[in-house]
Amino acid sequence: MSDPKPIRIYPVGMSLGILLAFSFALCVVFGLLFPVATMYQAWLPLLPGVSWISWPSFLLGLVETFAYGWYIAVIVVPALNFFAPRATA
Repeated sequence: MSDPKPIRIYPVGMSLGILLAFSFALCVVFGLLFPVATMYQAWLPLLPGVSWISWPSFLLGLVETFAYGWYIAVIVVPALNFFAPRATA
């Protein structure tokens, strides 16, 4: 049995970053369409400098959520590459 191919960090980082930024944008749109059912209070503590709502704040939120996606990839991908070969042994 051969060793599994290591997971590359770039595609995972880009995928997670875009996913989280897109989710943030959808959350903002949802909050604008349905102001009574917003969730922005939940993510404001996680996004320093972001407030409800202005263009600079929205762009900062996109950048920060994209960075969170990369942060997750930087932690998870090396861990998966380290533990995956040991799990098959």
